[in-house]
Amino acid sequence: MSVAAKASDARVEPAPSQALSNAPIGAAAPGPAPVPAVPASAAPAASAALAAGGAPEAATGAGNRANAETTGEAALVDGDGKPLPQTEEHPRVDTASFQRRIERLAQAIIVDDPSLAHPSFFPLLAYQQVKAVAKPERDYQFRLIKAFDREVHEYHASLGADAAGARLSGIDVPDSAARWMKPGSEGNRLGYFRVLRSRLRLKKVDGKEQSFEVTSMISWRGEWYVVHLHGFE
Repeated sequence: MSVAAKASDARVEPAPSQALSNAPIGAAAPGPAPVPAVPASAAPAASAALAAGGAPEAATGAGNRANAETTGEAALVDGDGKPLPQTEEHPRVDTASFQRRIERLAQAIIVDDPSLAHPSFFPLLAYQQVKAVAKPERDYQFRLIKAFDREVHEYHASLGADAAGARLSGIDVPDSAARWMKPGSEGNRLGYFRVLRSRLRLKKVDGKEQSFEVTSMISWRGEWYVVHLHGFE
Protein backbone atom coordinates (compact mmCIF):
# COMPACT_ATOMS: atom_id res chain seq x y z
CA MET A 1 0.00 0.00 0.00
CA SER A 2 1.29 3.42 -0.93
CA VAL A 3 0.46 6.26 1.43
CA ALA A 4 1.02 9.77 0.13
CA ALA A 5 2.01 12.47 2.54
CA LYS A 6 -0.58 15.00 3.60
CA ALA A 7 2.18 17.53 3.95
CA SER A 8 4.38 17.69 0.85
CA ASP A 9 2.98 17.17 -2.65
CA ALA A 10 0.19 15.20 -1.10
CA ARG A 11 -1.08 12.68 -3.55
CA VAL A 12 -1.78 8.95 -3.58
CA GLU A 13 0.36 6.96 -5.95
CA PRO A 14 -1.36 3.67 -6.83
CA ALA A 15 0.23 0.45 -5.69
CA PRO A 16 -0.45 -2.81 -7.55
CA SER A 17 -3.34 -3.62 -5.22
CA GLN A 18 -4.76 -0.44 -3.78
CA ALA A 19 -3.62 2.90 -2.46
CA LEU A 20 -4.51 4.56 0.80
CA SER A 21 -4.44 8.23 1.61
CA ASN A 22 -4.38 9.82 5.02
CA ALA A 23 -6.48 12.73 3.83
CA PRO A 24 -9.99 12.78 5.35
CA ILE A 25 -12.49 10.63 3.46
CA GLY A 26 -14.07 12.58 0.66
CA ALA A 27 -11.59 15.44 0.95
CA ALA A 28 -9.30 16.49 -1.86
CA ALA A 29 -5.57 16.20 -1.25
CA PRO A 30 -4.18 19.52 -0.01
CA GLY A 31 -1.66 21.52 -1.99
CA PRO A 32 2.08 21.53 -1.34
CA ALA A 33 3.17 22.49 2.13
CA PRO A 34 6.28 21.78 4.18
CA VAL A 35 6.40 18.73 6.41
CA PRO A 36 5.30 19.96 9.83
CA ALA A 37 8.21 20.10 12.21
CA VAL A 38 7.89 18.12 15.41
CA PRO A 39 9.42 19.79 18.45
CA ALA A 40 12.32 18.01 20.09
CA SER A 41 10.33 18.03 23.32
CA ALA A 42 8.04 15.44 21.75
CA ALA A 43 10.70 12.74 22.08
CA PRO A 44 9.65 10.02 24.50
CA ALA A 45 10.54 10.37 28.13
CA ALA A 46 12.01 6.85 27.98
CA SER A 47 14.78 7.87 25.61
CA ALA A 48 15.75 10.89 27.68
CA ALA A 49 15.88 8.88 30.88
CA LEU A 50 17.87 6.07 29.32
CA ALA A 51 20.36 8.49 27.82
CA ALA A 52 20.90 9.90 31.29
CA GLY A 53 21.48 6.40 32.63
CA GLY A 54 18.48 6.45 34.92
CA ALA A 55 15.27 4.49 35.16
CA PRO A 56 13.03 5.17 32.14
CA GLU A 57 10.24 7.58 33.00
CA ALA A 58 8.10 6.19 30.18
CA ALA A 59 8.00 2.85 31.97
CA THR A 60 5.82 4.45 34.64
CA GLY A 61 2.12 5.07 34.32
CA ALA A 62 2.48 8.84 34.79
CA GLY A 63 5.34 9.00 32.31
CA ASN A 64 3.41 7.15 29.64
CA ARG A 65 0.26 9.21 30.09
CA ALA A 66 2.28 12.42 29.84
CA ASN A 67 4.11 11.14 26.79
CA ALA A 68 0.84 10.19 25.09
CA GLU A 69 -0.54 13.67 25.69
CA THR A 70 2.66 15.29 24.36
CA THR A 71 3.06 13.24 21.20
CA GLY A 72 -0.56 12.43 20.36
CA GLU A 73 0.27 8.73 20.53
CA ALA A 74 -1.99 6.04 21.92
CA ALA A 75 -1.72 5.53 25.67
CA LEU A 76 0.32 2.52 26.76
CA VAL A 77 -1.15 2.23 30.26
CA ASP A 78 -4.60 2.27 31.76
CA GLY A 79 -5.99 4.73 34.28
CA ASP A 80 -4.26 2.88 37.13
CA GLY A 81 -0.89 2.99 35.40
CA LYS A 82 -0.94 -0.69 34.46
CA PRO A 83 0.44 -1.62 31.01
CA LEU A 84 -2.29 -2.21 28.45
CA PRO A 85 -2.14 -5.68 26.85
CA GLN A 86 -1.10 -6.51 23.31
CA THR A 87 -3.90 -7.09 20.80
CA GLU A 88 -4.16 -9.05 17.55
CA GLU A 89 -5.53 -6.08 15.64
CA HIS A 90 -3.89 -5.69 12.23
CA PRO A 91 -2.39 -2.18 11.98
CA ARG A 92 -3.68 0.23 9.35
CA VAL A 93 -1.66 2.72 7.31
CA ASP A 94 -4.52 5.18 6.69
CA THR A 95 -4.74 6.54 10.23
CA ALA A 96 -3.74 9.94 11.58
CA SER A 97 -1.46 8.30 14.15
CA PHE A 98 0.51 6.42 11.49
CA GLN A 99 0.74 9.59 9.40
CA ARG A 100 2.23 11.44 12.38
CA ARG A 101 4.85 8.74 12.90
CA ILE A 102 5.92 8.88 9.28
CA GLU A 103 6.02 12.69 9.32
CA ARG A 104 8.25 12.57 12.40
CA LEU A 105 10.54 10.02 10.79
CA ALA A 106 10.85 12.11 7.62
CA GLN A 107 11.49 15.28 9.62
CA ALA A 108 14.19 13.55 11.69
CA ILE A 109 16.01 12.54 8.50
CA ILE A 110 15.59 15.94 6.86
CA VAL A 111 16.97 17.96 9.80
CA ASP A 112 19.37 15.26 11.08
CA ASP A 113 17.78 14.93 14.52
CA PRO A 114 16.88 11.31 15.38
CA SER A 115 15.16 12.33 18.61
CA LEU A 116 12.29 13.80 16.59
CA ALA A 117 11.41 10.29 15.42
CA HIS A 118 11.71 8.52 18.76
CA PRO A 119 7.90 8.66 19.20
CA SER A 120 7.71 6.68 15.94
CA PHE A 121 9.90 3.93 17.39
CA PHE A 122 8.51 0.83 19.09
CA PRO A 123 7.76 1.90 22.69
CA LEU A 124 10.03 0.76 25.49
CA LEU A 125 7.08 -0.31 27.64
CA ALA A 126 5.92 -2.61 24.84
CA TYR A 127 9.45 -3.92 24.24
CA GLN A 128 9.76 -4.85 27.91
CA GLN A 129 6.66 -7.02 27.55
CA VAL A 130 7.35 -8.46 24.10
CA LYS A 131 10.98 -9.50 24.05
CA ALA A 132 12.36 -12.40 26.07
CA VAL A 133 15.80 -10.87 26.62
CA ALA A 134 17.79 -10.08 29.73
CA LYS A 135 17.78 -6.39 30.67
CA PRO A 136 15.46 -5.25 27.87
CA GLU A 137 16.02 -1.57 28.79
CA ARG A 138 19.73 -1.82 28.01
CA ASP A 139 19.09 -3.76 24.80
CA TYR A 140 16.58 -1.10 23.79
CA GLN A 141 18.93 1.80 24.44
CA PHE A 142 22.33 0.47 23.48
CA ARG A 143 21.35 -1.69 20.50
CA LEU A 144 18.02 -0.62 19.00
CA ILE A 145 17.94 3.14 19.64
CA LYS A 146 21.67 3.46 18.99
CA ALA A 147 21.32 1.77 15.60
CA PHE A 148 18.22 3.80 14.75
CA ASP A 149 19.93 7.10 15.54
CA ARG A 150 22.99 6.18 13.49
CA GLU A 151 20.86 5.22 10.50
CA VAL A 152 18.86 8.46 10.64
CA HIS A 153 22.18 10.33 10.43
CA GLU A 154 23.25 8.16 7.49
CA TYR A 155 19.99 8.76 5.63
CA HIS A 156 20.31 12.50 6.20
CA ALA A 157 23.86 12.52 4.83
CA SER A 158 22.72 10.69 1.69
CA LEU A 159 20.32 13.56 0.90
CA GLY A 160 23.31 15.83 0.24
CA ALA A 161 23.91 19.52 0.82
CA ASP A 162 20.28 20.49 0.20
CA ALA A 163 18.84 17.99 2.67
CA ALA A 164 16.97 20.70 4.57
CA GLY A 165 14.86 21.42 1.50
CA ALA A 166 13.57 17.85 1.15
CA ARG A 167 9.93 17.08 1.82
CA LEU A 168 7.98 13.93 2.65
CA SER A 169 6.32 12.41 -0.40
CA GLY A 170 4.90 9.21 1.08
CA ILE A 171 5.60 5.68 2.19
CA ASP A 172 5.03 2.34 0.47
CA VAL A 173 4.10 -0.39 2.93
CA PRO A 174 3.82 -3.99 1.61
CA ASP A 175 0.85 -4.55 3.89
CA SER A 176 -0.24 -7.77 2.18
CA ALA A 177 3.08 -9.31 3.22
CA ALA A 178 2.62 -8.49 6.92
CA ARG A 179 2.84 -11.57 9.14
CA TRP A 180 1.69 -12.38 12.65
CA MET A 181 4.81 -13.47 14.55
CA LYS A 182 3.80 -16.08 17.07
CA PRO A 183 5.40 -16.14 20.53
CA GLY A 184 8.87 -17.69 20.31
CA SER A 185 9.36 -17.00 16.61
CA GLU A 186 11.76 -14.08 17.16
CA GLY A 187 12.74 -14.41 20.79
CA ASN A 188 9.39 -12.87 21.68
CA ARG A 189 7.11 -13.64 24.60
CA LEU A 190 4.11 -12.06 22.90
CA GLY A 191 2.94 -12.10 19.31
CA TYR A 192 2.90 -9.11 16.97
CA PHE A 193 2.45 -8.24 13.31
CA ARG A 194 5.64 -7.56 11.38
CA VAL A 195 6.06 -5.96 7.97
CA LEU A 196 9.41 -5.83 6.20
CA ARG A 197 11.06 -3.38 3.82
CA SER A 198 8.69 -0.49 3.46
CA ARG A 199 10.01 2.44 1.43
CA LEU A 200 9.93 6.01 2.75
CA ARG A 201 9.93 8.54 -0.12
CA LEU A 202 11.32 12.06 0.17
CA LYS A 203 11.22 14.66 -2.60
CA LYS A 204 14.42 16.70 -2.90
CA VAL A 205 14.73 20.32 -3.95
CA ASP A 206 15.52 19.27 -7.53
CA GLY A 207 12.13 17.54 -7.72
CA LYS A 208 13.57 14.03 -7.71
CA GLU A 209 12.42 11.43 -5.21
CA GLN A 210 14.79 9.48 -3.03
CA SER A 211 13.53 6.43 -1.19
CA PHE A 212 14.80 4.91 2.04
CA GLU A 213 14.26 1.43 3.39
CA VAL A 214 12.34 0.98 6.61
CA THR A 215 13.50 -2.56 7.20
CA SER A 216 11.05 -3.57 9.90
CA MET A 217 7.93 -2.26 11.57
CA ILE A 218 6.08 -4.25 14.21
CA SER A 219 2.74 -3.74 15.87
CA TRP A 220 1.62 -2.85 19.34
CA ARG A 221 -2.11 -2.63 20.03
CA GLY A 222 -3.00 -2.21 16.37
CA GLU A 223 -0.36 0.42 15.52
CA TRP A 224 2.77 0.15 13.36
CA TYR A 225 6.03 1.29 14.93
CA VAL A 226 9.52 1.40 13.42
CA VAL A 227 12.10 -1.02 14.79
CA HIS A 228 14.85 -1.23 12.16
CA LEU A 229 15.57 1.34 9.47
CA HIS A 230 18.39 -0.17 7.44
CA GLY A 231 19.03 -3.83 8.07
CA PHE A 232 18.81 -5.85 11.26
CA GLU A 233 21.15 -5.25 14.16
